Amino acid sequence: MGVTFGVYLTLSATRPMISLYAASLGANTLDVGLLASLYALLPLLLAMHVGKLSDVIGDRLPVVIGSAGIAIGLILPFAIQSLWALYLTQIIVGVSQLLCMVSVQNLIGKITTVENRDHQFAIFTLSASVGNLIGPVCGGYLADQYSYAVAFLVAGVAGVVPVLLGFFLPSIKGGTKSLVKQSSVLYFLKNPSIRRAMVTSALVLYSRDIFIVYFPLFASEAGLSGSTIGWIISIQAFAQIVVRFLLARLCDMFGRNVVLFVSILTAGAAFLLMPMTTETWVLGLLSGLMGLGLGCGQPLSISTTYSASPKDRTGEVLGLRLAVNRFSQLLAPVFFGVLGASGGLVLVFYVSGVFLMGGAWLSRDREVA
Repeated sequence: MGVTFGVYLTLSATRPMISLYAASLGANTLDVGLLASLYALLPLLLAMHVGKLSDVIGDRLPVVIGSAGIAIGLILPFAIQSLWALYLTQIIVGVSQLLCMVSVQNLIGKITTVENRDHQFAIFTLSASVGNLIGPVCGGYLADQYSYAVAFLVAGVAGVVPVLLGFFLPSIKGGTKSLVKQSSVLYFLKNPSIRRAMVTSALVLYSRDIFIVYFPLFASEAGLSGSTIGWIISIQAFAQIVVRFLLARLCDMFGRNVVLFVSILTAGAAFLLMPMTTETWVLGLLSGLMGLGLGCGQPLSISTTYSASPKDRTGEVLGLRLAVNRFSQLLAPVFFGVLGASGGLVLVFYVSGVFLMGGAWLSRDREVA
């Protein structure tokens, strides 16, 4: 939890600032979309291999290396204040975050049971949400009071803490056959539980990324300051904390499939309503509603993926899940960047809302239908 909190604190302090920093360096909407896509490019190609590595050598070393990579990557935009440095930062941080999160998720799965796994993954994502709550506010104030470059520097220095914590993690190895087995992607995706979990996860992740990348531009055009933008984004993280505290009870009451279906529909509705106002309090309310909707998808999709995986290949399947996430995160910013450049930022929110609601309907379980 400490590693996860530290990683997401540093990332969330800087990711909303990337689009604003890039715009200050002369980037247009399409440039921002390409910048966001670079975050997902190499993780898309490497995710399953990282998962296999975690199964074979244990989880501690990938977490330490990944945390160190994040810290180094975040300091780079301070040292070299140019657009190409931001592109390089996205590549470094994307791969480093992959190393950390596949290994942390695999470790949590190994030390939990079927009975408490949903709860423990909810706690894991809760620690990420606390980091996402604090980070944007800190990054926004640093950018307002000093500069975007200083915000990246402070986040990079703070990133040393999860590196140190990583050394105290256990290193539990999985099956030794994982490195020699071929990556049977289609075999894994034949499992309906894994397939549904991955669709849900991709919907949630790309939607949050689109919000983080394009909402600061929309809000900045409406005259909101960097600190105000940070507060509004943090409200979404706070809402995720609330719903993750209640997640186990909600699943007991209504069933996990119903909770997933309704939550994604709720997030889609918030996306559709977002560009209809520039009132700060309304934007904060919609951000919170979006957080309630998106907050259920991640813990349930991770738990479902781990539980349905072959026990000697759990890291590999978790890597596949992250590869699917990164595929959506790779394509979505470019697509929405073209959309925003041609039709305006409001179109980004409308189309994303429709995608979320449509995806929730198409991927619903029979229990919900």
